[in-house]
Amino acid sequence: MRVRYAETDAAGVVYYGEYLTYFEVARVELLRALGYPISEVEARGVILPVVEARLKYLRPARLDDLLTVAIVADSVGPASFSFDYEIAREDGLLLVTGSTRLAVCDRETGRSMAIPSWLRDLFGRIPGADGDDA
Repeated sequence: MRVRYAETDAAGVVYYGEYLTYFEVARVELLRALGYPISEVEARGVILPVVEARLKYLRPARLDDLLTVAIVADSVGPASFSFDYEIAREDGLLLVTGSTRLAVCDRETGRSMAIPSWLRDLFGRIPGADGDDA
């Protein structure tokens, strides 16, 4: 993805909170690539709120930089899962690393629920998923 003007501060540097948006774009696109766009996940009665996020800022991204977001599944537990991310500039320079943990919740009640079998099977197709408790 290319850094847009609206994502930067007055110095042309990406605002720190934008990296969480980049993480979300990577997650949503990963689900889509696996055949489950987020709209399908929600249609099946599941929402996936982020309950924990960690970021380490190594170098700034700047206006017009072309970024790559790498995402791997870290662990899958009974009712949550986590991903690790790396954001790099097109020349390969690593800018940000981080992780998120998402809960699996019932769309109607908002309460935590066990990961449905169809979603657990989906995680088995994601690189890095190891089945450990998250």
